[in-house]
Amino acid sequence: MTFWIVTAALATLVALLLALALRAPRRPDAEPAAAYDLRVYRDQLREVERDLERGVVSEADAERVRAEVSRRILAADAELQSEISGTQADKGAPGLLMAVMAVFVVGVSFYLYTTLGAPGYGDLSLQTRIELAEEARKNRPDQATAEASLPPFQAPEAASPDYVALVQQLRDTVANRPDDLQGHILLAQNEANLGNFSAAARAQAEVIRLKGDQVTAQDYTDYADMLALAAGGYISPEAEAALSQAVARDPQNGTARYYLGLMLVQTGRPDTAFRLWDQLLREGPEDAPWIEPILSQIEDLAFRAGVNYQLPEIGQGRGPSAADIAAAGDMTPEERLGMIESMVTGLSDRLATEGGPYQDWGQLITALGVLGRYEQARAIYDNAVEVFADDTRALDHLLRAGQRAQVVQ
Repeated sequence: MTFWIVTAALATLVALLLALALRAPRRPDAEPAAAYDLRVYRDQLREVERDLERGVVSEADAERVRAEVSRRILAADAELQSEISGTQADKGAPGLLMAVMAVFVVGVSFYLYTTLGAPGYGDLSLQTRIELAEEARKNRPDQATAEASLPPFQAPEAASPDYVALVQQLRDTVANRPDDLQGHILLAQNEANLGNFSAAARAQAEVIRLKGDQVTAQDYTDYADMLALAAGGYISPEAEAALSQAVARDPQNGTARYYLGLMLVQTGRPDTAFRLWDQLLREGPEDAPWIEPILSQIEDLAFRAGVNYQLPEIGQGRGPSAADIAAAGDMTPEERLGMIESMVTGLSDRLATEGGPYQDWGQLITALGVLGRYEQARAIYDNAVEVFADDTRALDHLLRAGQRAQVVQ
């Protein structure tokens, strides 16, 4: 009830301010144009009399000027009287206009809120929003429901009749040979080429079943991709499960991480989706298939996440190479720590003597944080901020490095 009282009071106040503006009196120094003209013409008459007395003009010329100025005085006086009459006739108009305006402002405000707003709902805390998003994620439609909401598949007119016939023949063959792995792989590919993504997803599910322990992250990524396309871009629980399997096998899988971000967008978590997509942009590469769709959405996503965002340089936040990770996996904890120490020493020496791009400074700050050398990391961070003070993109990169190293908030 308090909300409605405040809303009504604000709408009434706006209407009152508009009404006061309409009723504002004319400035004291303001006058009709015709009144000003009258004063000018009368001054002209007096000037003619003075010129006649000084002998500047003849009596005949003075008479002609008097006649012309008198005619103009009569015309200006008639115009002035007309303006005065019109003003008095319109005295009631502002009151009527104010009433109409008040009804319009209050009525339209009420209509817009009841149409676009959420009457009866209070503001939601962050924890409540997260809980609602999680509930929406758990209760969202399944794959079958999403596909049923779309028009049934029809082969594109541009498709060759011979190709359509070959795909149908492949369907029949696979139906008679349900354990033919290669047949299901071909069927999934050709159904996708034809645009029949529902059938392609079913064939890919069989590929995953038949591969068993040999299934790869790419197999699950392809399956999730087909499910998403079959549902018109919607990430269903089934597609999410496939993406989770892909990421479990390949944590750096860009396609799977992009689709997981899209799922988070669809279920009300723009904050988490933003962080995921921002990291994908920083890792790159520039020609990755997920870069363009992320670029087209991430600035709006950042706004929804409450982030003052500037696009990073794509591909400049890449971590260690696959070879580095593989080598580190065979090391003892002491050996890995020694490798990091060696990298930090070499990088620090090079930056101190030769300088380098801001990406290298960020890498050094992050590595120092991993080693627990926070004071040195903070000193390097402060130095880097001074070096790149005029480069907003560099400052953004350095800030994130400092946050990862836990030396800035």
